[in-house]
Amino acid sequence: MRLSRRLASTTVAVALVLPLPYAAMAHARVPAAEAEPQELFGAECRVRVTGSHVTVYCHNPYPETDRVSLHVECARWWDLDSDGSSVDAEPAQTVRMTARCWKEVGSVWVSHRRES
Repeated sequence: MRLSRRLASTTVAVALVLPLPYAAMAHARVPAAEAEPQELFGAECRVRVTGSHVTVYCHNPYPETDRVSLHVECARWWDLDSDGSSVDAEPAQTVRMTARCWKEVGSVWVSHRRES
């Protein structure tokens, strides 16, 4: 009898410690906030890296001008990183930006800014 009580209490303790599957747990319901419609803004950019050369095409399908800038971080510590000057991507316009590193390209990104 004493063995069965120990076994029962151990079984209950183990069952409480074991995690339940995520689907079986109760989840708090958060009411959906009324989402504000997001403003349509920002050119869509395609980046092409060929060796040490970077070419970016940004197309702005929206009615507001987007000022885009190309940023290139080179892989080598001695190679200079570059931040390109801003280019206005007018509505329904595609702009082309280029940059290069001496050796390998580490990372490339494009920043977007509204025209003031």
